[in-house]
Amino acid sequence: MADDDTAAVAFLAGALGKPLLIEGPAGVGKTELAKAVARASDRELIRLQCYEGLDETRAIYEWEYGKQMLYTQLVRDALGGVVKGAGSLREAVDRIAAEENAFFHEHFLIPRPLLAAVLSPKPVVLLVDEVDRSDPEFEALLLEVLSDFQVTIPELGTKRATSMPYVVLTSNATREMTEALRRRCLHLFLDYPDEERERAIVAHHVPEASEALLREVVAIAQATRDLDLQKTPSVAETVDWTRALLLLNAERLDAGLLRASLSALSKHRDDHAAILDVAQATLSS
Repeated sequence: MADDDTAAVAFLAGALGKPLLIEGPAGVGKTELAKAVARASDRELIRLQCYEGLDETRAIYEWEYGKQMLYTQLVRDALGGVVKGAGSLREAVDRIAAEENAFFHEHFLIPRPLLAAVLSPKPVVLLVDEVDRSDPEFEALLLEVLSDFQVTIPELGTKRATSMPYVVLTSNATREMTEALRRRCLHLFLDYPDEERERAIVAHHVPEASEALLREVVAIAQATRDLDLQKTPSVAETVDWTRALLLLNAERLDAGLLRASLSALSKHRDDHAAILDVAQATLSS
């Protein structure tokens, strides 16, 4: 359900080989746009969900130390042969060091989403979701990937992408992204859709809903976004609310159905009364 501007920016990101940074309120379709690009281009979607404290062992790669230790135990006799006849401890260490590539091998490497996207033999869509939830320092880890589509592993060297991933970063704008990150991306802002487009989106996801129910549900959702709420209802929640109403066999909204189903739209106790008031006023207007 992308509009022309969104479709154009999504096309340019792929054609120019630049990451796409999508900002906007939660639930307006930022993540869904990445999924849509993956479906349309028949690419695998690799998703990195960001959070506070995210580091390279969860985002890029880590070593499977348990497996390394197991292999070390299994080849202990071979190690004994390597150091046999060494004249000193230093010489024994040097001989073992000469074999260290056997232990820091790709067999023991666990690729996380960023490295998996770089190593993929086929082009993928890499979704770095809610990047604003990560620490600012994490953005520095992204820069090498976003600049050259490569990852440096000290023990193995630099791994470069053999196929260019389509990169989407999403942000709910809970903090400002650094200029270094913005400079490497095309930018797209997704806002809440107007009433007509939101009806089309809900109708696409819930085709069984009657036209009358769609109009009432979307009109109420649109009206709530003018309120000062802890959690403004998103388009995704409008879809969920419509599905909930269908399970209650609703053809039109009434006071009873509102009270029974409004928890699908209202997610905070303090918001409930305000949303109920505007919903009743919208129905009576």
